[in-house]
Amino acid sequence: MPHISSPTSTEPAAPASATDLGQHVADGLSRTPKMLSSMYFYDDEGSRLFQQIMALPEYYPTRTEFALLTTHQAAIADALRPTAADEHFFLVELGAGDGLKTKILLRHLLDTGARFTYVPVDISTGALDGLVASLTDELPTLPVEPVTADYADALTLLAARPGRKAVLFLGSNIGNFLPKDRHEFLRSVARPLSSDDRLLIGFDLQKDPRLIRAAYDDTQGITAAFNFNLLKRLNRELGADFDLEHWQHYTDYDPLSGAVRSFLVSTRAQTVQFAALDLHVKFAAWEMIHTENSYKFTLPQIEQLGQDAGLTLVHSFSDAQAYFADVVLAPE
Repeated sequence: MPHISSPTSTEPAAPASATDLGQHVADGLSRTPKMLSSMYFYDDEGSRLFQQIMALPEYYPTRTEFALLTTHQAAIADALRPTAADEHFFLVELGAGDGLKTKILLRHLLDTGARFTYVPVDISTGALDGLVASLTDELPTLPVEPVTADYADALTLLAARPGRKAVLFLGSNIGNFLPKDRHEFLRSVARPLSSDDRLLIGFDLQKDPRLIRAAYDDTQGITAAFNFNLLKRLNRELGADFDLEHWQHYTDYDPLSGAVRSFLVSTRAQTVQFAALDLHVKFAAWEMIHTENSYKFTLPQIEQLGQDAGLTLVHSFSDAQAYFADVVLAPE
């Protein structure tokens, strides 16, 4: 679950206060083009819809990475753990979510006798509490030390403790950053790490453009409902009067830049009132609100991203169709 600047994240973020949401809306809808962060997708209904999205036949990223981790679990674990089999290390996960994919690696490491502590990191205590409860039930022998902090602070704190830090950033969350933000994020994550530490990041790879676009605009309309839910939330929490009959969900994919972009489109000239903000916002016919980015990568691009952030690509694992890659990087 990344907590990153907008329009970005495709994973749930910590609940935002009405004040934070109001400030974001006032700022985002005053820009040209207008924008809202996808981090605000994730109220209870948004989270429920996202679970449905991950199960859609068109939405390949989640099941592809799950299969990748299952197939390559032994090799990935070997790439992350220290050379000395009995050396203790920390498996640190940035934004673990429900931990479904991570549990593949956790079970393998426990089964092979690895000495490690799992450290899930999130700014949401509630998210961590749910994960720890499930791990206690499913993997009772697993040492777990949850850390409620932002990613850079958590890694800085852990840097003072002896032992390798194997840091996970799974999913395709790295693709939700704009290029400049992506570089800054990687630099901030790499900075506290030593040359002995390792970083495993998931990257959605460039592929058939039609397949990519379909993943973000499914035939059942679940992704559209997910996007519309943002407007429903603004109606409920900020007293807005968005009429969903006059809005459309639209997604495009640019294979040259590798960017999927999602929008909410006003189908007529209209003015939206925000009672809680004493604000009204005018929209022209067919004006868009940019809500999300999701970048797709090539392996040479991934290697260059690492180099720019002071990281060397040491291993790359992919599925049989080369849809997705989990890449192991080492600080220089």
